[in-house]
Amino acid sequence: MGVLLDQERCYRAVASRDARFDGHFITAVRTTGIYCRPSCPAVTPKRHNVEFLPTAGAAQQRGYRACRRCQPDAVPGSPDWNLRADLAARAMRLIADGVVERQGVPGLAARLGYSERHLNRVLTAELGAGPLALARAHRAHTARLLIETTPLGMADIAFAAGFASVRQFNDTVREVYGVPPTTLRAEAGRRGNTTPAVAGTLVLRLPYRQPFDADGLLTFFTARAITGVESVEDGTYRRTMRLPHGAATVALDFTPTPRNGHVVATLRLADPRDLGPAVARLRRLLDLDADPEAVDAALGADPDLAPAVAAVPGIRLPGTVDGVETALRAVLGQQVSVAAARTAASRLAAALGERLPPGLAGDGPGVLFPTPEAIAERAADVLTGPQRRIATVLGLASAVADGSLVLDPGCDPTELRTTLCAMPGVGPWTAGYLAMRLLGDPDELLATDLGVRRGAAALGLPSDLAGLTARASGWAPWRSYAATHLWRAMPVTTSNGRTS
Repeated sequence: MGVLLDQERCYRAVASRDARFDGHFITAVRTTGIYCRPSCPAVTPKRHNVEFLPTAGAAQQRGYRACRRCQPDAVPGSPDWNLRADLAARAMRLIADGVVERQGVPGLAARLGYSERHLNRVLTAELGAGPLALARAHRAHTARLLIETTPLGMADIAFAAGFASVRQFNDTVREVYGVPPTTLRAEAGRRGNTTPAVAGTLVLRLPYRQPFDADGLLTFFTARAITGVESVEDGTYRRTMRLPHGAATVALDFTPTPRNGHVVATLRLADPRDLGPAVARLRRLLDLDADPEAVDAALGADPDLAPAVAAVPGIRLPGTVDGVETALRAVLGQQVSVAAARTAASRLAAALGERLPPGLAGDGPGVLFPTPEAIAERAADVLTGPQRRIATVLGLASAVADGSLVLDPGCDPTELRTTLCAMPGVGPWTAGYLAMRLLGDPDELLATDLGVRRGAAALGLPSDLAGLTARASGWAPWRSYAATHLWRAMPVTTSNGRTS
């Protein structure tokens, strides 16, 4: 297997029920045929009775079924999909986004630029299962979410989760969880996992690893909220989303007291088939699969950076729910303040965005960020400012609209940077920034950024390009998180003129 798990270290984590390893690997117990999360409260199995696997799909392919006590699929995902930029990681991000359900394995392979045979060989070697098995595990998880948190009928759930038939849905749920779907729903009711039924609304818990810098994320979203598209109020971030089958709105509540390991997401979906992609995108938006203890330990080892890390434990990289939107907003923000970029984006959304029906918008924002086609055709009549920046916005939108530029989590980081830098008006800073926001690249310092360098000076770190770059070599592979700390440390009286 390509991902070589340290079996003894894994067993020590299981023996101590260490929740820090939940999502990093799966514990499969041969004698019971069940797979669990490392922190499962059940009696610790004997060492010779267990094997450790990288994914739930690998466990299911070997005939194991999920533990209904510890629910191993209800944990933060592996941070490897951002740490690694290889084919397996890119494939996993696209599988989570529902590409196999929408386009099949041929579509997934085409998006990644490889043959189906090569893709299957790599994923089986690296992750213990091929794309179909990994997608099946993803469908099963989506089905369980719908079963346990909505009043939808089972036939509707089967369709929404991506199954070809109700029979396939029933068979898969029985194989993965060991019971029929109706039993899962009854058990959820006894645990109190259900929420009051509101027409068209799903309420989910999105788990994360502690610590979690919720305040930093809310501050970031507040400063950049596009009027009509986003809002932040009383600890809740709301926004509209454009998903594969239709529009959606979400309210992310960061205020559970105490913040006990999850963010509450209230979703309204035009099409329930978009639940899986919505959850995957929200997890990337909030960087919920990060390993904050590993990040803090590495960055805190630098004596000059340590005070900033101690002051903000569990810092996160704000991601995106729409790569095209984020790219266009980044270009709009080039060489202007965050407030000016927000004003320009709000003007664009007000003029070209689509209005949602009241039933979908609810009490929150009700405008979808404009499509690249609309921006390419009409933004020249809306935007003001330097003509070069307007031309860059139009060029990027046109490239996305005609398919010559793809901005999704399956992009190869090197190819993305190269393609973006080749576009008129887009430089290395914007390309690196998008690698952070779109792909979750954890190791992009953006050392040329004025705000990063001013933050470094405020902490007593080298602020010249060569000195900062040399010092930051010891922060790998977490330099994106270091950059976020440096932005936070930047004196409030200054402005870096960026959308960071």
